[in-house]
Amino acid sequence: MKANIQEGIILIPDFSGFTEFVFNTKLYTGEYIVRQLLSTLIDVNGKYFEISEIEGDAILFYRYDRNPSYQNISKMLLKMRNAFNKKIEQLSKSLSITIDLSLKFIVHYGTFSQYKIGNFKKLYGKTIVEAHQLLKNGLAEHPSYALFSNSFLENSENRKVSFEQDQYHMGEVGVIHYFENIN
Repeated sequence: MKANIQEGIILIPDFSGFTEFVFNTKLYTGEYIVRQLLSTLIDVNGKYFEISEIEGDAILFYRYDRNPSYQNISKMLLKMRNAFNKKIEQLSKSLSITIDLSLKFIVHYGTFSQYKIGNFKKLYGKTIVEAHQLLKNGLAEHPSYALFSNSFLENSENRKVSFEQDQYHMGEVGVIHYFENIN
C-alpha cells in the first residue's frame, strides 16, 4: 500500500475560553453558538483549505502546497477572525447573552500523509503532532493571536504583510501576531 505523503500547511483555528463557555452555557444554546461559529470559519475558508476533522472548538484544516504564501494565509486569518467576531456580535445580540470566546490560530508547515478509514480522511505525521503541540504554548493570557511556526515561515514566500500589532518571536517555535488591538 502506497502512502500519500506530501508537503503542506496545517491551520488550526481554536476558540479561547471554550471550557468556561461549555460549563457556563446551557447545552442547547452552547451547541447552537459553537455550530454557528464553526460554520462561519468553514464558510469564510471557501475551498482554500480542506477539512481533516472538527473536534469540539477546533478545526484541523490542511492544504497541500509546496510554496505557501504568507500573504495569502495572513489575509485568510484576518478574514476568518473578522467574520468570527462579527458572528459573535450577532449571536450575542440575538440571544441577549455575552459570549466570551475569542479565536487563536496555529499555522504550521511540513510533510504529512493521509489515509482513509471508512468515509473519513485522517492526517498522520510528525507535522500534525507538532501543530497540536503548538496549541499548548502557554499563551493563555493572550486569547486572540496567530502563531506561525518557523517551519511555515522558512517555507513561505511574500512575508511582507503586517498584522499591525505586536509580534512576539518565540525562538524555535515561530512568530506570534496578537489580535487584541484590532477593531
